[in-house]
Amino acid sequence: MTQTAPRDVAVIGFAHARHTESTFGTTNGVEMLAPVFAECYRQTGLDRTDIEFWCSGSSDYLAGRAFSFISAVDSIGAVPPISESHVEMDAAWALFEAYLKIAAGHADTALVYGFGKASASDDLDSALALQLDPYTVAPLWPGRHHIAALQARAGIDAGRWSEAEMAAVAARAHGREAADLLAEPYVADPLRRHDCPPVTDGAGAIILASGDRARELVDNPAYISGIEHIADSAEFGARDLTDSPSTRAAAARATGSSSDRPDLGGVGIAELHTQYTHQELLLRAALGLSDDVTVTPSGGSLVADPLFSAGLERIGYAAEAIWSGRAERALAHATSGHLLQQNLICLLEGRTA
Repeated sequence: MTQTAPRDVAVIGFAHARHTESTFGTTNGVEMLAPVFAECYRQTGLDRTDIEFWCSGSSDYLAGRAFSFISAVDSIGAVPPISESHVEMDAAWALFEAYLKIAAGHADTALVYGFGKASASDDLDSALALQLDPYTVAPLWPGRHHIAALQARAGIDAGRWSEAEMAAVAARAHGREAADLLAEPYVADPLRRHDCPPVTDGAGAIILASGDRARELVDNPAYISGIEHIADSAEFGARDLTDSPSTRAAAARATGSSSDRPDLGGVGIAELHTQYTHQELLLRAALGLSDDVTVTPSGGSLVADPLFSAGLERIGYAAEAIWSGRAERALAHATSGHLLQQNLICLLEGRTA
C-alpha cells in the first residue's frame, strides 16, 4: 500500500478571554468562549459553518459537573450539526487531535478551544490532587504548591538551580526586581508567592487549517513543522524530578532528531507552560535552549494560569510570534499533570510563498 505524506497544517487564528481571578459566569465556559470564537472568526474571515471539526479541552472535576464540555457546545450553536471531540486535559492535547484530523485529510479546518473556571472551586488543591496516584498520594490530599516545593527543593539540593535564579525568572515575568522578591515570605519553602501561578479563570481558542486552505485565508500562516507528546511516570519516586526526559524526547521527535537531543536551531522564541519559576529553569536545561532564545515573553502561567487553556495559549502566542515576524521559528510547550508529568512540544514556522 502506498502511504501518503501528511498534509501541512497551520495555525491561522488565536484568541483568549481576559485573564481574571474570578468571573461571574457559569462553569460551562459559554460566556467566556462566545467572544473568543467571534475574535477567531474575525481574524480568519470564517464563521462557524466553515469549521469542519471542533475539539475541546476541559475538566469535569474542575467544573463540578458531569459532561461539562457538552454544555460548552452551546457557544458553538445547535445548527448545523458538527463533528466534535473532547479531551479531559489541557486543550493543547485537543489541538494535537485536530492536527491529526487535518493532516490525515479528514478535515480542512478545525477550531480548538479550552476553558476552566478555577475560582469556582472551594478547594482547588483537593480538585487537582485527584490527578495523583489514587492509592498512595491522592489520599494524603497534598496542596499543589507543596508538591511543587518538593521539586524545587530537589533541584536546589542537586545544584540545578538556586532561589536567586528562580527569583530572576519571576522578576522578568512580573517586571520587578529580583532582590525585592527574595525578601518576601515563603508560601511553601522554597517557593514564594511570585514562584507560583495565580488562580485564573479563562478560555482560549485556535483555528487550524490545511496548508492550501490556510494560504487562502491569511497572509502568513504559522505552520506546524513538528508536534509530539510523551508522558513520564506518574510516580514521583520513579523519576528524577529535576529533569524532564519526556519533554526532551518529545522535542527530539518533533524536530526529527536521530538522537535524544532536539534540533532547535533557528528557534527564536520558546513559549513554555511552566507554572512555577523553577520549572522554566528545568525545561531550559532539558531542551538545551541557548541564551539567544527569548523564553515566554507573554509572561506565561506566572502571570495568568487559566487551567485547561494555558498550554493552548502557549501555542497561540508562539503562532503570533510567527505572524508578526518576531520569529521565523518558534517552540511551544504544554504540560499536564503534576510536576511536568506529561509534556507536549509544538514547533511552528513561517514560510515564504
